[in-house]
Amino acid sequence: MSDKSPELFAQTAHALDKEFHTCPECGGELVFRSGKKGPFLGCSQYPDCEYIKPLHQEQSQTNKIIEGSQCPECQSPLAVKHGRFGIFIGCTNFPSCEFVDHTDQAQTQNTHIGCPKCHKGELTQRQNRYGKLFYACSCYPDCKYALNYKPVAHTCPECDWPVMMEKTLRGKSKLVCPQKKCNCKIDKE
Repeated sequence: MSDKSPELFAQTAHALDKEFHTCPECGGELVFRSGKKGPFLGCSQYPDCEYIKPLHQEQSQTNKIIEGSQCPECQSPLAVKHGRFGIFIGCTNFPSCEFVDHTDQAQTQNTHIGCPKCHKGELTQRQNRYGKLFYACSCYPDCKYALNYKPVAHTCPECDWPVMMEKTLRGKSKLVCPQKKCNCKIDKE
C-alpha cells in the first residue's frame, strides 16, 4: 500500500459523499424519501427541482417466453411478465398488441348479502394484488365498505348491525361483529 492510498480514499469518499448529498441539477440538498417503488434520494427543493435517484437498482426482469403459445389477437408468442400488480401472461408484441390473459385471476363472486353501509350494493368477494380475498361493496367507489372475512347475514345481538363475519378463533368457528366498538362474538350455529 502506498502513501497516497489514504489520500485517494479520502478524496473518493468525499466525492461519493458529495454525490449523495448535493443535487446535480440545482445544487440543493438531497434527502431520503420513500415511494411506491422503494426508498430514493430526492431534492429538498421539490417541486421546483424534481431530481430523484433510486437507492437500489431496478432488477431487470426478463420475460420468459411460453413455448408453443400464441396471442389470440396478433399470433405473436406469449410470455410470463412482471408488472406492478405481480406476474401475468401477456403478448410479446407489446405495445403494438396489449393482450393480457386473465384466466387465472379470481372472478368477483356475489355473496347476495346487502351492503349494511349504503344499502344499495351487495358484498362481493374480491382478490387483492397479493392474492388475499376480501369482501367489498359492489357500489365501489361510491361506497368503500369492506370486510377481511366472509360476511354472514346475521344481525349482531349487541349492536344490531345486519352483517357479521365468519372467523375461526382457537379452532372454533365463530361469528364476529365487524363494528370496531362492538366486541360481540357468538358461536356459529
